[in-house]
Amino acid sequence: MADSTIALDRSARVAPIDRRIFGSFVEHLGRCVYDGIYEPGHPTANEDGFRLDVVELVRELGATTIRYPGGNFVSAFRWEDSVGPRDRRPVRRDLAWHSLETNQVGLDEFARFLKLTGSELMLAVNLGTRGIQEALDLLEYANHPSGTALSDWRIANGTPEPHDVRMWCLGNEMDGPWQTGYMTADDYGKLAARTAQAMKTADRHLELVVCGSSGSGMPTFGEWERIVLEHAYEHVDFISAHAYYQERGRDLGSFLASSLDMQYFIDTVVSTADHVGNRLKNRKKINISFDEWNIWYLDEHMAAEKPVDEWRYAPRLIEDVYTVADAVVLGNLLITLLKNHDRVRSASLAQLVNVIAPIMTEPGGAAWRQTTFFPFSVTSRLARGEVLRPSIRTGSYDTAVHGEAALVDAVATFDEADGSAALFVVNRSLTETQTVEVDVRDLGVTRVAEALSLWDDDVYAKNTLQDQNRVGLRPTPRASLADGTLTLELPPVSWTAVALG
Repeated sequence: MADSTIALDRSARVAPIDRRIFGSFVEHLGRCVYDGIYEPGHPTANEDGFRLDVVELVRELGATTIRYPGGNFVSAFRWEDSVGPRDRRPVRRDLAWHSLETNQVGLDEFARFLKLTGSELMLAVNLGTRGIQEALDLLEYANHPSGTALSDWRIANGTPEPHDVRMWCLGNEMDGPWQTGYMTADDYGKLAARTAQAMKTADRHLELVVCGSSGSGMPTFGEWERIVLEHAYEHVDFISAHAYYQERGRDLGSFLASSLDMQYFIDTVVSTADHVGNRLKNRKKINISFDEWNIWYLDEHMAAEKPVDEWRYAPRLIEDVYTVADAVVLGNLLITLLKNHDRVRSASLAQLVNVIAPIMTEPGGAAWRQTTFFPFSVTSRLARGEVLRPSIRTGSYDTAVHGEAALVDAVATFDEADGSAALFVVNRSLTETQTVEVDVRDLGVTRVAEALSLWDDDVYAKNTLQDQNRVGLRPTPRASLADGTLTLELPPVSWTAVALG
């Protein structure tokens, strides 16, 4: 007898998969760039100083679009400092993270790093301390082929071909009091609209992301989106969403249901955007760029934070070490993003290396996978074709934070071209294995090509510098397909991926 059932129907389509849903984020913060992706003295470093062992892990992770260079960092950043001969680049103070920025990695170098990883560049412009002209200058430098002052400067700096950046963020978290140059929704909406109009005058094919509120817990949430979009709706294509989750007070049950909050977030932003569009009589749909999402133990970092007077190079900041439970929640958040892929068309796991990241490095030493690496990399690899919304029948449990939560959550993908499918599923039960029967008759699949799960008897097990392979993927305890029914056994607090052919 099954504990839960799932039915998959190829007509229950959400949207074709846009690979940008598997994006990530690199900010000049802590050791993400310096001693992370870039370490000239490392044995694996190439001529640009990039660690090739990290490059290989980024390729395995399947990170597609990389948002750069921030984040809070961008709101006081002068992009001109980071191009040209490295020995002439100025050292600046980074107010966002109270650090020194050497500018040894800039736009041109980072674009070369992304060529190694096979990722697309997504750029953010500074609307905190700068504005329209600086955004236009950066656009000209990055994208114009040649024959203008700034495009020729790029060529003289050793990059003859334009970077051709398609997706641009209009600032970052501009409602946050922590943001350099933060402002009201009205002020930001007007500036973003004028900047977007100017950038699209230069290139009407750009895709522009306007800042949403910094989080669903912000007092500005909802009203900020409405006011900003009333100004900028005509000129932009996406509105950003940012969300971080953590376990609080050893309340694992609530933590495992974090995706319910993400769903509320998405529903609210979509409703607000559509309300503004209807009021403006504009038939265009504004999509969501969920360009910061992850597990982040922010409460602990804020409690431990002490005033620092010295300015340091690449300090170790917010280097969370993730557990099995963290990885299961991350896999569930990715399931939620896919379920809403008709409107969430781009997403960035924040961040890529060392800073709340799936990849960790040690200076001069190893690079390794955190627990959160596995659900992201497998989902990016297996998800193809179109997202299917499953019909799920399962039990539920009560949470202190989110109310009633389903024990099993899932999403599927189906590729009409080759008849392959993939199922991604979590068991949120703290104690019980779930036997799940999945009706796959409508998909026409006949075999289980692959079935991998992430779980452990110790839900707080981690991969560390001392034990880099403590946690990894395992064969799913049971994954059998007969007569159109896929039968799975899902351990407690687990994430599972099944490829079907």
